[in-house]
Amino acid sequence: MSYQHQTLADGRWLAVPFLEQMAHIGGEVERAINWKTRGKLENSRLAYERALELCDLILDDPKSRPRLRELCRMREVLVDYFQGQNEYGSNDDSMRSYFYPFAFAARRDR
Repeated sequence: MSYQHQTLADGRWLAVPFLEQMAHIGGEVERAINWKTRGKLENSRLAYERALELCDLILDDPKSRPRLRELCRMREVLVDYFQGQNEYGSNDDSMRSYFYPFAFAARRDR
């Protein structure tokens, strides 16, 4: 399988702490939102796909086992928001408010 985050997929992702993993996903989601807002739908789609790739990597990470239910729901909500019918009623602000705390916590722990 071809990954956009090849070095992370090759095992480096497993060494990244959970909070940083979530912050990375949130960064890609933020990029997808920003590109969508600017009308650059192709760039938005690519950022969204990178976010999904990171979601899949975090789901495969053994240290994520205790959080598996939340992580699966997070991925489901992302897909629903960017590709689905938005049945969960998500919006840009709700996406940001979910991911921002991870970015702040990851930054604090550095």
